[in-house]
Amino acid sequence: MKNLLKILSTALLMFSTALLPAQTAKLDSLDRLISKETDAKARINHMLEKADLLAIINLDSAIKFNLKILEESKRINYKLGQEEVRSKLVHTYSYQGNSKAALEQLGEFKQLAEQMKDSGTFANYYNTAGLYYGMQSKYDSSIYFYEKAIPLYEKIGNRMRTGQGASNLAIAYQQQSNYSKALFYQQKALKIQEEDGNLSSMAYTLVNMANTYQNMGDNQRAESYFLKTIDLAKQEQLSNVELYAYTNLSSMFLDMFQWQKAYDYGMEAAKLGGEMGDKGIQAASFSKAALAKSRQNEHEEALELSKRAIALADSVNQPFIIQQAYSAMGFVLKSQKKWKAAIPFYEKALASLKDADLFIEETGSLFRELSECYEQTGNPVKALEMYKQYTVIADSVHSRDNIQKATELTMNYEFKKKEQAEKVKQDAKDELNRTRMIGLGSGLFLSLIIIIGAAIGYRGKQRANTLLIQQKAEIETALVRLKEAQSQLIQSEKMASLGELTAGIAHEIQNPLNFVNNFSEVSTELIDELNEELASGKKDSALEIAQEIRNNLEKITHHGKRADGIVKGMLQHSRRSSGEKVPTDINTLADEYLRLAYHGMRAKNNTFNVTMKTDFDPTIDKVNVVPQDIGRAILNLINNAFYAVAEKGKSAKVTGKVFEPLVSLSTKMKDNTVEIRVTDNGTGIPEMIRDKIFQPFFTTKPTGQGTGLGLSLSYDIITKGYGGELLANNLEAGGTEFIVRFPAKQNQD
Repeated sequence: MKNLLKILSTALLMFSTALLPAQTAKLDSLDRLISKETDAKARINHMLEKADLLAIINLDSAIKFNLKILEESKRINYKLGQEEVRSKLVHTYSYQGNSKAALEQLGEFKQLAEQMKDSGTFANYYNTAGLYYGMQSKYDSSIYFYEKAIPLYEKIGNRMRTGQGASNLAIAYQQQSNYSKALFYQQKALKIQEEDGNLSSMAYTLVNMANTYQNMGDNQRAESYFLKTIDLAKQEQLSNVELYAYTNLSSMFLDMFQWQKAYDYGMEAAKLGGEMGDKGIQAASFSKAALAKSRQNEHEEALELSKRAIALADSVNQPFIIQQAYSAMGFVLKSQKKWKAAIPFYEKALASLKDADLFIEETGSLFRELSECYEQTGNPVKALEMYKQYTVIADSVHSRDNIQKATELTMNYEFKKKEQAEKVKQDAKDELNRTRMIGLGSGLFLSLIIIIGAAIGYRGKQRANTLLIQQKAEIETALVRLKEAQSQLIQSEKMASLGELTAGIAHEIQNPLNFVNNFSEVSTELIDELNEELASGKKDSALEIAQEIRNNLEKITHHGKRADGIVKGMLQHSRRSSGEKVPTDINTLADEYLRLAYHGMRAKNNTFNVTMKTDFDPTIDKVNVVPQDIGRAILNLINNAFYAVAEKGKSAKVTGKVFEPLVSLSTKMKDNTVEIRVTDNGTGIPEMIRDKIFQPFFTTKPTGQGTGLGLSLSYDIITKGYGGELLANNLEAGGTEFIVRFPAKQNQD
C-alpha cells in the first residue's frame, strides 16, 4: 500500500537521529554562551538556538527546554522570545503526537500575535497554525493558514520562510491529490532556496517533491529525488530528512512489489523514528514493514509489527497515522483470509479519517478492501456500498484535470458576467445623471418664465399662471422619474452586491448539492436491487435495502434543507423589503453579514486579507426589525470598512510600510438601546467631507466603483425606519468608527 509523506517541514528544521560529534560540539558552545551571557534577552536567544538543536536530537528534551525558555521570556516580558518558543512548542508537541498541548500553545500564540499587531508575528502564527492543522489532516485549514502566511513573509522580505511556507503548502495540496498545485509551490520553494544557498531547506523540499512524484506514479523520478535528498541530508547532518526519505522509499518499493527492500527501509525508518521520539513516523514505518512481511507470507512477524504500529498510533492523535496502522492490520488479516477479523480494523481506519480533509487514492483503496471483506462474509449490500465509495474516489482523483479545466472555464465565465454587470450598473448611473440634469434645466427654465411673467404685468398674469401650472406638472413628473431611477439604481446595486456575494458562497451551495446528487444516484441503484430481491423472494434482504434507501432519503432531505437555507438567505438580501418586522437575533444577523461581506470582497479581490474581530453582547434579546433592512445597513458599513483598509494597504505597499488591516464588529445593549459599532484602521474620513458622507450619490470612490448610495441607504434605514442614529468618527490611531444606535423595543408592524 502506498503511504503519503507526513512531514510538514518547518522554520525550525527539526529532528535528527543521534548526537553527532558536530552536534555535541555545538551544544557545548551554546551552553558556554548561555552561562556567560549577562543580557537577559540575548541569553534567551542563545537558548532558542539550543532548543532548535535539541529538537533534532530528542523531542522530549526539546519540549522540556522550551518550557524553561517560555518561563524566562514571560518573567522579563520578552515578547519575541515568547513568540519563537510558542511556535517551537506547537511544532514539537505536534510531532510528538500531543495535539491537545499543541493546540493550547497555538491559542496562546494567537493571543500574543493580536497583542503585538506585527506582520511578522502574524505570519509566524499563520505558518505555525498551518503546520498544526496539517498534522491533524485538516488540509483545508492548513491551506487557509499557509496562504495567509506566505504573502506576509513576501511583504516583509523573509525569503527563507517564504520558501518553507510554499514547501509546506505544497504538502497540503499533495494530500488532496492536487499534484499540479503541489509541484508549483515546491518549485517556487526550491527556486528561492537554491538562489539563497539554503541547503537544509532544499533537503526538505526535495524529499517532498520526491513524494509528489511517487504519488503521481513516476517512481523513477521519485527514487532519483529520494537518493539526492539522502546525499544532501547526510552532508547537512539532517538525519530527520533521511528518516522521511527512508520511510517513503519503503512505500515506493511496496508499490513496485519489491518486498524485501520495502521491509528494510521501513525497519530503518522505524529505528530512527524511535531514537528521535517520533512515534507517528515510527508507527507508519512499522505498518509498511508489516505489509512487506505479509506479502512475503511471513504472517506471524507481520502480525507482531502491526500490533506495535497500532500501539504507537493509539498514543498519538494523528488521523493519517492511525489510518495507516489499522489498515495495515486489516490487510495482514485479510491476506490470511480472516475476513471477519479484518473488518473492524478497516472500519477503524476509515473512522479515523472522517473529519480529515484528505482526498487520496489510498482512501478509496480502503473502501475496496473492506468491500472484499464484506463480500466474503456474506454481506453483499455493504460490499456494494463500499465498492461504490471506492469507485467515486478513484474516478474523482483520476479526473482531477477535468475538474481543473472546468474551474478555469467557470472563472472566465464569471469574469465576463461581472464585466457585463459593471457595464449595466454604470449605464444606469449615467442615465440617472442625465435625468437629474434635465430636471435641473427644467427648473432653471421655469424660473426664467416666472421672471418674464412678472415683468409683463397684470395682463399676462393669467397666462403666466397657466404656464406655471404646466411647468410645475413637468417638474413633478421629472421628480417622479428621478425617484424611480434612484429606486432602480438602488435595486441594481443590491443585485450587483448579490452577484459578488454569490461568487463567495457558491461553494457552500455546491457542497450540499453534491451530497444530494450522490445519495440520489446510490438510491436509484438500490431501488433496482430492491426489485430484484423482491422478485426472488428475499424479504429480509429487501427490507435491509429499503432501510438503506430510507437512510439515503433522510440525508438528501438534510442536505437539501442546507442548500435551501443558503438560497433563502440570498433571496432575502435581493428582494425588496416587505417592511414586516420580526423578532431577530441581532448578534447572529451581524455575524452573518460580516461573513457575507468578506466573501463578497474576496470574490472581487482574491488577494484581500483582513483580521476580523467580533465582540457580541450576549444579553441582547431578540428585537423586532426587518432583518434584510438592518442586515443591508450593516453590510454597507462593513463593505465601507473593507474598502478603507484595502486602500490603505495599497498605499502602504507603495511606501514600503507595514500595515495589518483590521476590521472590528461589536454589539452592545445600553439603556434599552441596541448599539452596533463597525471599526477599521483604514484611510479615515477627511474633515472636509465628513458632513457629506451620508448624502445620496456622494462617493470618494473612482468612477464605476461606487454609486454613493451605500452610506445614505444605511442612514435612512437607521434614522427613518427605526428612529435611531448613525454616527461616524475618525479614530486617533487612524481609521474610522461607525456607530449605529436604535431603540431595542420596536413595534411589530
